[in-house]
Amino acid sequence: MARFLRPLLRGTTYTRLLHLWVPMLIVSVWLFINMSTPWVPALVLVPLGLVPAVRMGEGVQARLLLTPGDEEPGISVTPSANWRDRLRTVLWLQVRMLLGAAAVFATVWLMILACELAGFAWGQAPSAVPLLDQVSPDRAYALLVPLPLLALYGAVVGLGELITFCALRLLGPSAAERLAALEERTEQLLERTRIARELHDSIGHSLTVAVVQAGAARAAGDPEFTDRALGAIEETGRAALADLERVLGVLRESERPATARPTLADAGRLLDSARASGAEVDAEVTGPVAAVPGPVSREGYRILQEALTNVLRHAGAVPVRVRVSVAEDTLALEVRNALPAAIPGPGRGSGLRGIRERAALLGGSARTGPAEGDWQVHAELPLG
Repeated sequence: MARFLRPLLRGTTYTRLLHLWVPMLIVSVWLFINMSTPWVPALVLVPLGLVPAVRMGEGVQARLLLTPGDEEPGISVTPSANWRDRLRTVLWLQVRMLLGAAAVFATVWLMILACELAGFAWGQAPSAVPLLDQVSPDRAYALLVPLPLLALYGAVVGLGELITFCALRLLGPSAAERLAALEERTEQLLERTRIARELHDSIGHSLTVAVVQAGAARAAGDPEFTDRALGAIEETGRAALADLERVLGVLRESERPATARPTLADAGRLLDSARASGAEVDAEVTGPVAAVPGPVSREGYRILQEALTNVLRHAGAVPVRVRVSVAEDTLALEVRNALPAAIPGPGRGSGLRGIRERAALLGGSARTGPAEGDWQVHAELPLG
């Protein structure tokens, strides 16, 4: 019983009824002017539905009154983009008027019938239901009063569900809108993946450097070296906090671009942090690094960062050879170090996978693994 009466407690039931009544207000005004031509409003709706903005207005009404509170109601709120959308809007307006007329008829006449039955049971002569003229008043007719009320309840709920179903079909997103929404969703997923990779590379590198420096300072037992290590840890922590704040800012504001991302022009701080951790870094940069396109330079920075992080994490403070070469149409990055005792396989670790993914995203390639007695990360990114 409670489940049967639940629609009476939902505000959606009454907002849908209001949505059904709205077009009848216009019809009633016309009938007040000229009752002999009730078909004129339906005829006027045909050219009206061809106006692109009408679809947007109908979509807004349907969302507010038919599916209030739904995060993804499946009803478009954009103007008609083609003739198919315009024809769907015309059909929607006709359906809405037809169901609105049914709702008004059911609401008015079923309420009148319930009132007439109640009055007839108490001996009043019926005035709007001619069928009751054929029978004699009787108190037993009071038992029939709930019947039109139940029918009214069913009509209100049923017509509300029907108009919502029609809205989802006729005002739902077109194929072009669904494709645009899918592309937007794909872009959001790609952006989330990129942000996760940014956090892994940036914060992971900073924490690795800080851990290595702290361990080296404790093992050295030299106050001067400890002071330098603490200073390097502080600088690394500040850089990590700046990166974290930038990434969280992108997450908080979905339309905010990921600005101020580091590029290869900032690679010096990576090399300095690695040297501060005790690693001997032999770096060689050839070619116009500043002329590398932004996306390639930013991804190249992250590849270099992850490669150095892996060296410090798995091999410790060992000699590292870094080569950055900018040719006419290719950026080449290479990081080599002595093989650690435990060799990570080429398919293990999200960092190595991220390096290959970054390179592939730009149409390049990356190799990670043992090479000529060293551990090598070699990436080639096209500049075009």
